Amino acid sequence: MLNDAFVAISDPNRRHLLEELRRGPKTVGQLASGLPVSRPAVSQHLKVLLDAGLVSARADGTRRVYAVSAPGFLKLNIWLDQFWQA
Repeated sequence: MLNDAFVAISDPNRRHLLEELRRGPKTVGQLASGLPVSRPAVSQHLKVLLDAGLVSARADGTRRVYAVSAPGFLKLNIWLDQFWQA
């Protein structure tokens, strides 16, 4: 999972999505309005972030609402912290 998370955050569009989600949960439509890519492309980026454990999704009627997943970032943080302790 750790490698997937680093691959997931390597893309600037996915980093942008994470920055937007840090401000609060959002739908694909809300997230797509801030990017020069299509809604399907945003959905594909969100799938990568979901698979890496960096975001979560919940159903809200016919929409899915995405949010940052703290446990996924905790694993990254724990891994990165080992370099600050050296």
